[in-house]
Amino acid sequence: MAGNGKKIVDAVIKLFVEGGGFDRVMEKMRIVSAGEGRCVAEMMVDKEHQNKGGTLHGGMTATLVDIVSTLALMTKDRGVPGVSVNMNITYLKSAKQGDEIVINANTLKTGKNLAFLEVEITNKATGNIIATGSHTKFVGS
Repeated sequence: MAGNGKKIVDAVIKLFVEGGGFDRVMEKMRIVSAGEGRCVAEMMVDKEHQNKGGTLHGGMTATLVDIVSTLALMTKDRGVPGVSVNMNITYLKSAKQGDEIVINANTLKTGKNLAFLEVEITNKATGNIIATGSHTKFVGS
């Protein structure tokens, strides 16, 4: 699925953005690579991604962890998005308007009922870690 992973993920992102709901916040995110349980995306932090302090909003950071880790999971064997059971975000540094960030998601393990995912968000220019996240999803039937 590695060669096909990016095509699938790009199609899912297009559905998110065109759906008109909350997921449209992903319209400025672009997928760099996807496949075999991994997904790498990049995004320029823009005004609509900021909090009142002028930095990347914590809710936007959590949304990036949620969506990009789900896309990584969808490139695994079953290709299912699952349902979130738990997410944990650790905020380490800020990102401001004009900063390009890299969202790197990895599927650690998929079991019969649960999938365990990790995400690291970094500043592309400096390499500084902005946030890390762990995401557990129910993937059983």
